Amino acid sequence: MTRDVHLAVTEHFARYGVDEALIGPALAAATAHGADHAELFFQHSESTSIGLSDRIVNRVHTSVDLGVGVRVVVGDQVGYAYTEDLTLEHVLRAARTAAEIARGSGASAPVRVAGAVEVPDFYPLSRSWGDVELSERIPLVRAWEQAAFDADARVRKVQIHLSDGESRVLVARADGRRVADLRPMTSAWVSVNVEDGGRAEHGSYNVAGRTGLELYDPGRQQRLVDLAVDRAVKALDAGSAPAGELPVVMAAGSSGILLHEAIGHGMEADFNRKGTSIFADKMGRSVAHDTVTVVDDATLPGSRGALNVDDEGNATERTVLVDHGTMASYLHDEISARHYGVAPTGSGRRQSFRHPVLPRMRATYMEAGPHDPADIIASVKHGVYCETFANGQVQIGGGDFAFYVRFGYLIEDGRLTRPIKDVNLVGNGPKVLAAIDMVGNDLVIDEGGWTCGKDGQGVPVSQGMPTVRVSKLSVGGGR
Repeated sequence: MTRDVHLAVTEHFARYGVDEALIGPALAAATAHGADHAELFFQHSESTSIGLSDRIVNRVHTSVDLGVGVRVVVGDQVGYAYTEDLTLEHVLRAARTAAEIARGSGASAPVRVAGAVEVPDFYPLSRSWGDVELSERIPLVRAWEQAAFDADARVRKVQIHLSDGESRVLVARADGRRVADLRPMTSAWVSVNVEDGGRAEHGSYNVAGRTGLELYDPGRQQRLVDLAVDRAVKALDAGSAPAGELPVVMAAGSSGILLHEAIGHGMEADFNRKGTSIFADKMGRSVAHDTVTVVDDATLPGSRGALNVDDEGNATERTVLVDHGTMASYLHDEISARHYGVAPTGSGRRQSFRHPVLPRMRATYMEAGPHDPADIIASVKHGVYCETFANGQVQIGGGDFAFYVRFGYLIEDGRLTRPIKDVNLVGNGPKVLAAIDMVGNDLVIDEGGWTCGKDGQGVPVSQGMPTVRVSKLSVGGGR
């Protein structure tokens, strides 16, 4: 982040009375009973969303959110309070409340002189969403709708959602650091219903990123529509999957949802610090084949999970979780990093100023391996190929999961044959990780609008996978 952007964000907050005359007394109140750490997290978010259905733009919504969260940390005790009123009186009240919750027994910690921190810029904006008129957004969604109807005569209904916005954040820390960030975000979703001979199906596709209007270049707009229609049409002729324990090939891209949910959450340090993750005793040990490397990366330019700086004001990074099969790191916020005696990984995140920080994923993916995807499919005599993932449930402590795959193919004698839909995968995350025995050279970071939930908070994330083979996994058909 350039010094100019830092200055622009701090000047923006100054319009609401956020300056050192407010920050200094608030941090002093937050640390009055002693504290290992304290920070103020100021946030101002503005967003716009448009909905289209039945050839009518039937929803246009704008929202504005402004406030500050105050966190005080004493050992493992966290005091947290927030306010939407940025007057000194209310910010001091929130700071005193957080201090009382965490309440230490030591002398008040010194509040150091402010210092601006420059950070990288992984999502430069050529044009602010605040400068994009509705007259530019509405023709986009109408064009996508018409393109979907034109793509196939069996399309009966089209629904579209387009959202965008920006969030300005300022992290003021008791150690003197002042970190500012301007975070854009946009997402688009197209859903179609098709009918043919009395059969009805639906399909959808979505894209998202920390970027501006430039995300919607002609190629991505075409893909957004074509894949939504293609998925619906393919489902018309798809059947059920076979049941039983079978080899499973996961397609490059959205299969990363299984990596994120069944494995990634177990590598967040708070679960391991509390001993509730199955990976709590695996550091430095082999957990996968040596072709498997798993990373969580905040530095992918323009990705939905990208972050210039985390919500504690710490630098983000590319964190290697599994290095050629060996457990190498957890995802740390400051509390867990202090517990383990390591540096934070820039993984402290929160949904908004109303929420405390937790160690969270950003963009989680498996790096490309040595195998040709065609060879991976050819290696399976009888199994399933999973292409489009939808959702699932995971028990983080034990790693047990159940995932729903919307669409895929049967593999017979090394070839993709009959299309299948509504596939259920049931297994255990660490066991699946260990059962991955072929890793493709075709890593794809999925471009969809994924949101990760944890402890009642949702944050934007990215994920990806190359084509991989799981030697054995429980498969079931039916919704």
